[in-house]
Amino acid sequence: MTARRYRVIHRTSYTYDDVVSSSYGRCYLTPRELPHQRVLDTRVEISPEPDDRSTGVDVYGNTDTYFHVRTGHDELVVTATSMVDVDPPDPGVLSSPAALVPWEQARPAVAGPAGAAAVEFTLDLSPPEITDAVTEYAQAVFTPGRPVGEAVVDLTSRIFHDFTYKSGSTAISTRVDTVLERRMGVCQDFARVAIACLRSVGLAARYESGYLATDPPPGRERIFGADASHAWAAVWLPGGQWLAFDPTNDKLVDERHVTVAWGRDYDDVPPLRGVIYTESKKSRITVSVDVGPVEGDSADDTPGHGRSGVGIPEN
Repeated sequence: MTARRYRVIHRTSYTYDDVVSSSYGRCYLTPRELPHQRVLDTRVEISPEPDDRSTGVDVYGNTDTYFHVRTGHDELVVTATSMVDVDPPDPGVLSSPAALVPWEQARPAVAGPAGAAAVEFTLDLSPPEITDAVTEYAQAVFTPGRPVGEAVVDLTSRIFHDFTYKSGSTAISTRVDTVLERRMGVCQDFARVAIACLRSVGLAARYESGYLATDPPPGRERIFGADASHAWAAVWLPGGQWLAFDPTNDKLVDERHVTVAWGRDYDDVPPLRGVIYTESKKSRITVSVDVGPVEGDSADDTPGHGRSGVGIPEN
C-alpha cells in the first residue's frame, strides 16, 4: 500500500442574534508534520478578518492559531484547509521488540531517563479519572506478563464491543466514570476511557485529535461535510515510540487517520474555543468537515472500517 493524499476542509460557523463587538479565539486546526504524515499545504481563514492573529507552537509541538476580531459581527466563520499525505503503518509494528515487552516493563517509571519525557502522560487528571471502576476494567486486560502491544489491541477491541456509539449521548464535561456506567458515548469518550485505563496501570497515554477519512456507500457520491473531527489514543512504548489506536473503530491508527494535535486530554487540544463580548442571548454553531482523497494520487480504494469518526464538538 502507498501513501494516501487528502484535502481536509474544516469549517466552523458561529451565528448570534445580536452584534458581537469583540471575539477572541484559539484553534488547533493545522495537521502535524510527522514521519508518516506530510503537510503539503495548510491555511486557516477567518471571517471577519481579524485585527490581530498569530500562529504558534505549544508545549506538545502542536500548531495553534490565535485571533482577535474587533469588527462588529453577527457571524464568525473559521475555515481550515489542508493538503496532507499519510503513509500506511508498519505491518510489523505489533511484532516489534517494543510491542512485545511485558506491559509492566513499558512503564516510563521503569525505563529510567529514556522514559522521562513520557512520565507526564502517566499522571491522572484533575478531577481524577482513575477510579475504582476504571481500575477494575483495566485489570481484565493487563494480566501479569502480557505483551504491551497485545494488551492494547485487546483494550481497543473491548471498548469497541462493550460500548455503544451514540452521538449526543455525552458532553465535553462528561466524566469517564459516567461513560463506563452508561456504556455509551462518542469517539472522544472512548479515547478517554482507554487513556484512563492505561494510566491506571502506570502506562503513558496521550489523547490525539484529527480526522478519519470515510467512504460513502457503494454507488453514492461523497457529500461535503459528512465527515467530522475524530479522536483516538496512543500509548508510549520503550524506545520512545508511540502506538496509536482507535477504540471507536477497533483498529490501530492507519493511513485513513489525519493527525492534527495531541495532549494529555481533550482540553489541551480543542479544535476551537474562545471568548466573545456581546448582548446576544442566543447563538448557534455549525461544523462541517470534509476529508476527501485527492484525485490522481496513489490512494487505493479500500473501503472504510467500522464506525464513522464523529463526535468532537468545538467549544
